[in-house]
Amino acid sequence: MRVCVIGAGLSGLAVARSLKERGIDFVCLEKSSDVGGIWRRPGAGERGPGYETLHLNTAKQLTAYDGFPMPEEYPLYPRHSQFAAYLRSFAEATGVLDHVELRTEVVSAHREADGTWTVAARDAEGAMASRRFEHVVVASGHHEKPALPDPLPPGADSFTGTILHSLDFHSGADFAGRRVVVVGLGASAVDIAADLSRHAGRTYLSVRRGLHIVPKQLFGKSVDEIAEAPWWSEMTLAEQRRFVEQALYVSRGRLAEYGLPEPDHPVFSSAVTLSDEILSRIRHGAVTPKPAIAAFEGEEVVFTDGTRVAADAVVHCTGFRLDFPFLPAGCPASPDGPVELYRRVVPPGTEGLYFVGLVRPVGAITRLVEAQARWVAGLVDGEDTLPPADEMREEIAAYLDGIAERYGRTQGASIQVDVGAYLAEFREALKV
Repeated sequence: MRVCVIGAGLSGLAVARSLKERGIDFVCLEKSSDVGGIWRRPGAGERGPGYETLHLNTAKQLTAYDGFPMPEEYPLYPRHSQFAAYLRSFAEATGVLDHVELRTEVVSAHREADGTWTVAARDAEGAMASRRFEHVVVASGHHEKPALPDPLPPGADSFTGTILHSLDFHSGADFAGRRVVVVGLGASAVDIAADLSRHAGRTYLSVRRGLHIVPKQLFGKSVDEIAEAPWWSEMTLAEQRRFVEQALYVSRGRLAEYGLPEPDHPVFSSAVTLSDEILSRIRHGAVTPKPAIAAFEGEEVVFTDGTRVAADAVVHCTGFRLDFPFLPAGCPASPDGPVELYRRVVPPGTEGLYFVGLVRPVGAITRLVEAQARWVAGLVDGEDTLPPADEMREEIAAYLDGIAERYGRTQGASIQVDVGAYLAEFREALKV
């Protein structure tokens, strides 16, 4: 068989359609019981990173696949169960379900001396089997290995409450009447804190570093729709920053007025947090902001400002580590090192291996993975070719230098992309 696609979520299904449209023989291996990735897990009662209150943060018309709009009755920001149903309907409509093997977990993928790839997988009964492929496309996402503070603050071992990661959080109702500290200020942290505030006895939000909190809509429009407007694209980065910072000041004022730390960086030089709820929940007294955790003492959580609260649970919404345990070590990134992929897809010097969806845009990701998928299908089909490995490494180095100047040299920053510029890159490559 020519291609093995790993993962049948949003990215894997995009790859499957592109391969099928070209008549390329492939199989898609998915360890879960259905297609849909993280979006189907809350409804199935499975381990995260999804949770009961999860909704899209991007407008449905920009998150839908090309030529396959979401149902008209869906809201602008569909719930996880709605989006999971949409993804399955897409798989059915495009005829790729017959290529998906469910409950099949990839254990290893390695390149042989002849250039082919051997992929070993375990089925639902635990039986192992290996198959050879010409190409492997990794589309399994990067939200599987939780990142916890290492080490945890002093006293964590003797804390009488529960310490967990957002990966194991399902619903605020599970913490009814309890005292909970949420750690972080990213998308999952503000969603989970808002959810808990409707069930828990007390909800605290522990924030180490300020981030820009942006409402999902400005001036009555979804922020990703604004980013699509021609007038926005014509602005320089400095002009875009001024526009957004002024709009945020008008719409919500300074974050310090809510008890949160002000960001130490301009907007668009780090990930932004989209939320219509968290600031309102703080203003209503349902969520209490706190600084970083300094220590644990018995049932108490002690913060860096010396204040302390009794808590029954601490939920770390501190992100994930890039982890592809089925691939050779260091591919596509060494521990804590940057992701090194040509056009954010191809590891130089490792023929026949591709990554789709390993990007972090400010906006909807669907069109990006579709562009990646079409390009990969063209490479597999021989319509497109890759430059020499040295040229690919030069492109990667230039990209990472630009990222470092704007976002800093962190592993998470190395997968950041601008939607417009990235799509333009693929339009040129695909000659569309």
